[in-house]
Amino acid sequence: MKTEASPYQFLGQAGDFSRGTVTLDVTNALRQAIVTLALPPGTMLDKSAICSQLGVSRFPVSEALARLAEEGLVDIAPQRGSTVSLVKIADVREYMLIRKGLESEALRVLIGKHDTEVIAALHANMAAQRDAASRDDAETFHQIDVEFHDIIFRSMRLTKVKSIIDKARANLDRARRLIITPRRLNHTIAEHQAIFDGILAADAPQAIAAIRAHIDAVMIELFAFAQEQPALFADGAEFTTKDNDFPFG
Repeated sequence: MKTEASPYQFLGQAGDFSRGTVTLDVTNALRQAIVTLALPPGTMLDKSAICSQLGVSRFPVSEALARLAEEGLVDIAPQRGSTVSLVKIADVREYMLIRKGLESEALRVLIGKHDTEVIAALHANMAAQRDAASRDDAETFHQIDVEFHDIIFRSMRLTKVKSIIDKARANLDRARRLIITPRRLNHTIAEHQAIFDGILAADAPQAIAAIRAHIDAVMIELFAFAQEQPALFADGAEFTTKDNDFPFG
């Protein structure tokens, strides 16, 4: 008799997790599935099926869902179960405002240091972006995109700043993946190149203007997408490209 395939095969297999870190491993697996949209916004989560797929008891799965709820990735309703949370544009907008300020300062630090190793890393990253885009490899491109900004942040050597960015990144990554298209990849490369050109010219105002324009462009596309696909967003109907107050000048 043929058994029905599990809807959670992308989470891994029974026995994949290390003894002593099961809860952490389950949390990481579920977070990865949510952030990469393998579990799209609004998806109902079948706890029993997840336990069966991963070969674990209900406790680590329940604990993992509770942790992800604290991160804003899962909604838990008593007697109704758990669902993947809808993306909140208001949260993404606030995070992007934080990024505009932090990355602007990071660019000032980077340009002031003339760090040749960082310049070389950005050169390599730009080449990797173009390679991923030429293969239409959106997931690889996304990871390289994240690394581009991380290289800039590393110039500040401020661990608390990095922790602020990392804490909010999961929901931002979901939102950004929703609007990844070949067109967006090409626009991102051009926007990153404009930032890099400012760095190479040691022109902080030019680089800062470019990074602010890049962040604004991503948010404007997200607002437009939310209008087209409001069911994926908790507050999609509240934000339009006409009456929202982003990019705050």
